[in-house]
Amino acid sequence: MSKIDPATSALVLIDLQDRIVALPTTPYRGEEVVANALRLREAFHEAGAPVVIVKVSRPDNPPGSELAFDAGDDKIVTKYTIGGFAGTDLDEFLRGAGVRTVVFGGIATEFGVESTLRAASDHGYDTVAVSDAMTALSDLSHENAITKIFPRLGTVVTTDEAVAALA
Repeated sequence: MSKIDPATSALVLIDLQDRIVALPTTPYRGEEVVANALRLREAFHEAGAPVVIVKVSRPDNPPGSELAFDAGDDKIVTKYTIGGFAGTDLDEFLRGAGVRTVVFGGIATEFGVESTLRAASDHGYDTVAVSDAMTALSDLSHENAITKIFPRLGTVVTTDEAVAALA
């Protein structure tokens, strides 16, 4: 990837909540994903590009539903389904910010991340999946999304590549 234009791009981080980060994930541990997500977040902040934190809400609000980091002034979107677009103001926010490219990370690759990335593509956004800023419940699920699905919908990069593309 040559360039991510901060004037028309946003970072969207999916379901980085304590109980989800603690799941037995692969190929990366939840803590590794959070570390890479925070690197991306810092790079987007430095570039002046918006960051959206999507979190899931469940009726019973189980313990560990808090974000794994302080969201600060980032936009928070609360979802009630697998994906981040249905029934939320995510699309309205992105369009209002002039976003054309959405960069994704989060947990789990094959659930919240994939659902939201697919919907972003359906909404006409260019998509970038950051392969090491997301993880799955199985190696097969992560590998399938990263090598088969996401390349058909956009671009797949690493955290290092995404940070360099913002510079």
